[in-house]
Amino acid sequence: MPNSNAKFHCNHRGGQEAGRRELVSRSLQSAQHCLEDQDFGTAYAHYLLVLNLAPELKSSVKETFQFTLFKWAEELDSLARIQDLFNCYEQALELYPNDEVICNSMGEHLFRMGFRDEAAGYFHKAVKLNPDFADAKENFYRVANWLVERWHFIMLNDTKRNLTYLKAIENAVRSGCKSVLDIGTGTGILSMFAKKAGASFVYACELSKTMYELACDVVAANNMEREIKLLHLKSLDIEIPKHIPERVSLVVTETVDAGLFGEGIVESLIHAWEHLLLKPK
Repeated sequence: MPNSNAKFHCNHRGGQEAGRRELVSRSLQSAQHCLEDQDFGTAYAHYLLVLNLAPELKSSVKETFQFTLFKWAEELDSLARIQDLFNCYEQALELYPNDEVICNSMGEHLFRMGFRDEAAGYFHKAVKLNPDFADAKENFYRVANWLVERWHFIMLNDTKRNLTYLKAIENAVRSGCKSVLDIGTGTGILSMFAKKAGASFVYACELSKTMYELACDVVAANNMEREIKLLHLKSLDIEIPKHIPERVSLVVTETVDAGLFGEGIVESLIHAWEHLLLKPK
């Protein structure tokens, strides 16, 4: 009987595998027929089934799947079925999480709908996946012009201002401020000043996703990613010990543009004084 049971299970598995192959084959044929009929929604559904049943086919059907996804997304966009569109892209990125073409296309839809910060994240990911992807680079620079305020570039090139901040931070650290919180870090320049001045612990928060990711890149380029903890948070949402282990001895910030109303500089500093900053003895 044991041999009989083993044979039964073997035959059962063989039958399942044969059934899977048959279903995959039929779905691929149906998808192709749907594409010929320009029924992109049904073709997309067939490809989803194929890729979930036979992930080994991801490479061979990748380009056709992308074409089908983009055509179906265009239809959904024209019909204002926005949630369905985003659901399709989420499904596609689950199957191809490191596909720069899909990331870039998702970013383009988000940008057209006004979600510029989210779009920048997808363009940025596409560029990181493929630094030579010209379309993604152009898209990222375009959306960056919307999100990175002009004053920021002027500020970074203001040598006198930067030296003044550097000296002030150095004086504070030398006087005993060894833990620093940078509110609205931007590119991370003040955080890096603090670390170079000798601060033992440096934390930085940034509300904008685009600026947060830019700060991560800048900090990493300066080999400080292990020394500066970057938080994609509004300063008012920082909690101890959830985000930082204890109160800091120095807060630095320069959120004096629209952040005065968005980040809320007055509220931020009051919150930092009451909850995040060490009280003077």
